[in-house]
Amino acid sequence: MTTYYSQPAAANYNSAPHHSQRDRGYRICDQCGTVETPAVRFRLCGGCMTTQYCSQDCQKIHWPAHKTICQHTASQVKQAASNAAASGYADENLAKNLRKFTSAHNALLGWAGFQALQLKRIPANVRQSALLVELSYHNHPESHRRFSVASTHVVPRTYIRDPLVIGDIQRREERCRQNGGIGTLVVIIQCGSTSQVMPVEVDPPSKITWDTRDDWAQVLSHFVESGRTDFKPISTTPRGVMYG
Repeated sequence: MTTYYSQPAAANYNSAPHHSQRDRGYRICDQCGTVETPAVRFRLCGGCMTTQYCSQDCQKIHWPAHKTICQHTASQVKQAASNAAASGYADENLAKNLRKFTSAHNALLGWAGFQALQLKRIPANVRQSALLVELSYHNHPESHRRFSVASTHVVPRTYIRDPLVIGDIQRREERCRQNGGIGTLVVIIQCGSTSQVMPVEVDPPSKITWDTRDDWAQVLSHFVESGRTDFKPISTTPRGVMYG
């Protein structure tokens, strides 16, 4: 059965493409838990290109705990570059560009994962399943536009086998639950043999007002193909329709 919606999934769904890579959506500092705002721009760890911090001080404080997973991830990036070159990809920086893609589309990917796992209806899915987004590679001057969505799948969390990555996800889950959340949503972004795991700490569904959508896969492809990184989902609240 096809579901028809009275309005698109995002306020800017039909607007002209917007190519700014500065709109990265909701993120929290991996050290102190501060939420990113336009006034507080976060920095990514240069080693793993995954962990984010609100300040250099937080990055320094967190380094002893982050060092192992960071060095492990950095070594995987180098190995992925070698694999990409060997498999015929024109871009030897495939892993780095995949991380840039993930960061640029952070809000969109988190929203798609929330919808794919139906966390509004079944919050327990966050502990059992993950969203796998398979990408195709294309040459493009902008790194975040070098990929298009080939397919999407909901897979068991056991799809991830790297013990250090699993440990990092568990650490985030414990922090999230201590703060009243339901756990960590896992989105796996994959291109060929190279993958990026994106953990998203999720608030209780009662605090998330995003409208439930079944057309998330089409919306994901639409924004990725448009190269737009300013996705703002529609939320219906007692005060009316909100965006973002």
